[in-house]
Amino acid sequence: MTAAERALEMIEDGFLLGLGTGRAATEFVRLLGERIQQGLRVKGVSTSQATAELAARLEIPLVTLEEVGRLDVTVDGADEVDPKLDLIKGYGGALVREKIVAACSERLIILIGPEKLVQQLGERGRLPVEVVPFGMSLAGRCLGALGLTPQLRMHVGEPFVTDNRNYILDCGTRPISSPQELEREILSIPGVVGTGLFLGMTDTVLIQGADGVEERRRDRTTQGKVG
Repeated sequence: MTAAERALEMIEDGFLLGLGTGRAATEFVRLLGERIQQGLRVKGVSTSQATAELAARLEIPLVTLEEVGRLDVTVDGADEVDPKLDLIKGYGGALVREKIVAACSERLIILIGPEKLVQQLGERGRLPVEVVPFGMSLAGRCLGALGLTPQLRMHVGEPFVTDNRNYILDCGTRPISSPQELEREILSIPGVVGTGLFLGMTDTVLIQGADGVEERRRDRTTQGKVG
């Protein structure tokens, strides 16, 4: 059993789902499309244009947050997961929409491999920050003053543009001693739209290992191996 297959077992008929972005989320969306063809009735809200296009090809019914308001579950990936199940996300560029969808969900299920586990957020040395283009210069200076090393994300020789028409500053960082404080400081910078820090949002992490799927929950009452 894979982590995506385990996540699919948690989905019930009639659920409203948040559909994440990235490799792990894509695997889940593909499996979800197969289950829908077999009769599962769900609707989804995508976190990116790429996911929306994939869902459309798989005939997964899509709705908007304006139409439904709240979601039952969001399934997504992550770039770092610490022992408290706090996350860094955004290497795929959809961090702001992913955070909005997660905040509208009753549960957030994260799918990762063991290489994404860290003892302290920031260990992989990169924290994405989404910034309004007009505020790039100011944001860069302020992020540098916080001890970060911001670098404009590029794609094919041009600045990477998010689905929100913003830029991303990939901030070089050491392990972060106080993620909550850093989040507050970054969000206070004019022009910053959001950060890749997802704090206190995750309910379940499914870790795909060689011998099965390890399940970790925020309350730590249920952990174990599946399949």
